[in-house]
Amino acid sequence: MKANRQAYGEALVELFEKKDNLVVLDADLAKATYTEIFRKAHPDRFIDCGIAEANMTTVAAGLAASGMMPFISTFAVFATLRASEQFRNSVCYPHLNVKIAATHAGVECGADGATHQAIEDVAVMRALPGNTVLVPADPTATRALVFLAASFDGPCYIRMGRDKVADVYDEKAEFKVGGSNCLRDGKDVAILAMGSRVKAALDAAEILKDKGVDAAVYDMYSLKPLDEGAVAKAAALGKIVTVEDHGITGGLGSAVCESICRQGLCAKVKSLGIVDTFGRSGDSSELFKYFHIDVSDIVDAALN
Repeated sequence: MKANRQAYGEALVELFEKKDNLVVLDADLAKATYTEIFRKAHPDRFIDCGIAEANMTTVAAGLAASGMMPFISTFAVFATLRASEQFRNSVCYPHLNVKIAATHAGVECGADGATHQAIEDVAVMRALPGNTVLVPADPTATRALVFLAASFDGPCYIRMGRDKVADVYDEKAEFKVGGSNCLRDGKDVAILAMGSRVKAALDAAEILKDKGVDAAVYDMYSLKPLDEGAVAKAAALGKIVTVEDHGITGGLGSAVCESICRQGLCAKVKSLGIVDTFGRSGDSSELFKYFHIDVSDIVDAALN
């Protein structure tokens, strides 16, 4: 078991063997984001921009305009909020090939506290025209989504947490832009989750099984574009529970409800997430309970 951010650093080294235009930028957090792994392997392709995230983003834009493929990393709160105008105007507007791979997202960031817990990042990144948003559930998915991001031209946001996470996928798993994975079939309720909450959803489904409820579980790893076919299948069950380590506004729950309306479908949706408040300092397992996005909360939402 390891953190997605570690899998990210390892994936960059592997990716360089296939993409010789890869360059990695960080904002004085290479140890925390694990881009240090790439820096040690390819120091001539690593740029530490210091604590200057907005500058890092515009440097990446210039590199992309020159034919390079920059992956830029820092904590999610800084990548998507402090540098949002630069990413909007210097990367997304000209549709440049810059990838943000941000770590320490959500209350999973734990003891770092509210100032460092990005709970708005997906909402911001979803709103930017032409931007792709990907959220891996485990290290295998992280590696796959890094390679997926590198396979297409244009801006992309990859969201990762801080903690070590349990494996959800084996090496045969497949991922695509605009896709999702149904990890468990069910006929009574569909649980749609992203990131670390995917494993929580699978654990909740096992508890629900013992209570006579057959729950389907979807990993909605592509937040934008969203897999609307998966949403339609989930809606056909009549009841959906969404769960995310993110604010309730603009994240997975919002995306699912927007899709249901757009497709003219009808289903009862219960969205679990951070409700109109900032995070708190504490152990991530305690914070998942505090903000009602833990296994027991998913079970309760599915039953009620």
